[in-house]
Parts: sequence; structure tokens; C-alpha cells
Amino acid sequence: MTTYIRRASAFCLLLLVALLVNAARVQVFQAPSLDDNPANRRATIERYDQPRGDILVHGRTITGSRDTGQALRYERTYKNGPLYAPVTGYASQTYGTTFVESAEDDVLSGTDPLLATIPFWNEISRAQEPGGKVETTIVAAAQQAAYAGLGRRKGAVAAVEPSSGKILALVSTPSYDPGDIAGTGSPATRAWSRLNGDPDQPMLNRALRETYPPGSTFKVVTAAAVLENGVVASPSAKTHTPSPYTLPGTSTRLSNESSSDACEDASLEYALRVSCNTVFANLGVRVGLSGMVRTAEKFGFNDSGVKIPMTAAPSVFDTDMNASQLALSSIGQYDTAATPLQMAMVAAAVANGGTLMAPHLVERTAAEDGSTVSTTEGRTYKQVMSPYTASRLQRMMVDVVEEGTGTNARISGATVGGKTGTAQNGVHNEGVPYAWFLSYAQDRTASAPQVAVAVVVEDAAADRADISGGGSAAPIARSVMEAVLDSADR
Repeated sequence: MTTYIRRASAFCLLLLVALLVNAARVQVFQAPSLDDNPANRRATIERYDQPRGDILVHGRTITGSRDTGQALRYERTYKNGPLYAPVTGYASQTYGTTFVESAEDDVLSGTDPLLATIPFWNEISRAQEPGGKVETTIVAAAQQAAYAGLGRRKGAVAAVEPSSGKILALVSTPSYDPGDIAGTGSPATRAWSRLNGDPDQPMLNRALRETYPPGSTFKVVTAAAVLENGVVASPSAKTHTPSPYTLPGTSTRLSNESSSDACEDASLEYALRVSCNTVFANLGVRVGLSGMVRTAEKFGFNDSGVKIPMTAAPSVFDTDMNASQLALSSIGQYDTAATPLQMAMVAAAVANGGTLMAPHLVERTAAEDGSTVSTTEGRTYKQVMSPYTASRLQRMMVDVVEEGTGTNARISGATVGGKTGTAQNGVHNEGVPYAWFLSYAQDRTASAPQVAVAVVVEDAAADRADISGGGSAAPIARSVMEAVLDSADR
């Protein structure tokens, strides 16, 4: 009898060991695959079992959460969703997350290990902290001014604080309400289909993810390359440029919108003021491909790693061109393409004495109780040009606003520098040109420029004769700059 009991005990022990081994296999080695299994809804249910943390502008929430009473209990809501959609993106129970909602998802959902009172405790216990908060750098008045200025037109605005890289406004129109696709079921599905099928692409973040030919606003980059490479003796020196200008190696003659006689042999400063294509095409060729590429890349062109924290589409300046293509690229045409954020960075680099600060959209993240989890410190992206070159460019851009094509951007009591641009569009340039304006502003009582702005307007319904950077885009830039300056005074 004793023998049988021993055998039975040994068999039971073997079964216990096998059970423990299998449990360890499931809980340790198979846990990741089981967690990621689409059929496992536990993690999803837990994720939405508490309110999502809020995104803030100037300490005020622009998001919220709604208790649906369903299995996925809390659904994201948005306050003035279309205004802030290019900043927040969406947090959808069906379609995932984008923009700040995505980049700061760990904080907002409460899964970031830094939110735990005891380090790494949540990773061990698989607990979830209350959702944290994300404070953005957006200035509400500037965001509203940009959105109102664009109105029903397609376009975008990006505004940056030159000294820190803080993004003060990020607007794209037409826009949409992220709350329409936040939940599950047929309403969210219908909204998703409608938004994605809309030919005006309201879900496209034009300020960050769309690139346009920058047209004459790129002449600021070319002017920086000219001055940094010593191609002209001074901004007031003659440039020995014919008008019209024959593109190198071709019989194609490039002309100017302004008087050809005025642009013939014009100085760099005069050419920027009235936007002479011929002068900048000629000077770009004289700088040479390597010099132009080097300068453009210092401003941020050809960089696919610009994160604010979401990734911006790379702006492009071709690195393999012949002389005629380089001439066109030097006036913002050919293959040159830029996001509005990139052109705001161009204006910011000039305004900040040649030092370009890395743009960023998140000021800090915090736990539910307001205690700081992380902060974003200003950091230098690149030294684009010498302070001396930057000071000369500043004077030239101020002349554009005071005496040239950008007079619609003047602000009483402030120093404003700018550059207009009208970029050709469509096959054989038959489309309505894109209207650009980039600028910076400094209250005359301030020690440094406080805002740099880029505006692009692409309105297929506009009269081709009426659309221009100075006419369509400059007033929008002015209203954004005024909003920032007024906010700084409070």
C-alpha cells in the first residue's frame, strides 16, 4: 500500500511541477503575444476605464472625457475641436491617436512609468495611474487670430517664438472636430468615411505635414547664402544681373513681376524689397549648389527628423541639380518645397540673430495633481548664419514691410520684418498661385523679436489677379503677430 501511495504522490508532484511550468510559460514567455492578441480586449477596456488626461493651453483644458457607460467607458471630447485639431490630433477608440494625443499618449493615458509614486511599480503591478496633463506652448489669442484670418480658405499658419523655439500657433484650414471620431459605432465610422472622402482634406495638417513651393519667401534663404559666402560686397552693391535673365545652359528667359528696368543690376537689398526673381536666380547660381544646399540644410531643409514632438514632413531642397534648376530653386521653385513650420523657422533664425532654436509644442507634462513630470528646455537646432549676416537680413526684411511688397504687415509700435511670396502651382503653372508671407515682429519696448510667422494660402476659388503674399497672407500674419505682442503685454 505504501508503494502505491508513494507512486501516486510522485505522480501528483509531477503534475504540479508541469502545471507550474506551464503557468510560467504562459505568464512570462507568452505574456507579450497574449497582450498583443487582437482578441484580448482586457488592455483596451482597462485603457478606457478612466478619464484620459487633458491637453492644456495657458493652463486651460482644451480636451475632456465623457462617461459613455459602455465597456469602453470614457470617450475623448474636445473643446473647440476644429481650432486645435492640428495641435491635439485625435484620440479615437476606433482609429487610434495622432499628433500630441499620440506623442504624449503614455502621459495622457496614465501608463507612463514616471507617473508612478514608486519607480517601476506600475510595470510590476500592471497598475495604471490617473491620466496626466500636457501643457502646450500655444498662445490662445494667436491660434484664434490665425484660424479667423484663414477663414474658409485652404491654408496654414505656423508661429514660433524665435528665442526659445516655442510654437505659438499651429493652424490648418479647413479643419474638423476630432470628437466626431473619438468613439465607436456607426456615428464615428460615418464621420471617418466622410472626413477621409472630403476632397478638401480637413484631416490634413497643412502646417506640419504638407509641403508647398515656397516661392519668393525662399529668397530669404538665398540672401543668407549670398551674404555668408561673400558673393556680394554688401547688400547695397550692384549684382551685375541682366533683366530678363537667361537661365544657364538654356534659352529660357526669366523675368520679374516688377519692372524689369528696376531689377536690372539691382542690389541685394533692393531685390529683396521688390522681389526680383532675376537677381536671386543669378546670385543662387553664383553661390553654387554646395553653398545653397549647405545653407538650406542649416535652416532645416532635408531633415526628416524634426519632431515637435510629432514628426514634421521634411522640407526639400534638391541636392543634385544643374545650373538652370539651381537658379529656379533659388527663387523657391523647381523641386523646392517647404512646410509652413519650416518657413516660420527661417524667419525665426533671422530674428534670433542667426541661431535657430529647435521648435517644440509641449511646454511640460504633469501628473493629475499638477506635479511636473517633464519639461521641454529650449535647445539650439543649428547656428544658421553669423549674427552680422542676420542683422543685415533683418534690416532688409524690415525694408520689405516699410517700403516694399509687405506693407500690409505693418504694426504700429512694433518693428516688423517680412517677405512676400507667390509660388506657382499646377501643371504648366496654370493653377492659382499659393500666397505666402513670412515675418517676425518685435515690440519697440522689447529687447528681442517675440514672434516669427509663416502663412500660406491656397485658395482655388480666388481670382488669380488678386492673390498674393502681400495681399492675401500678410494681413493674417499681422493679426497673429499682434495677438502675440498683445499677450506679452498682459
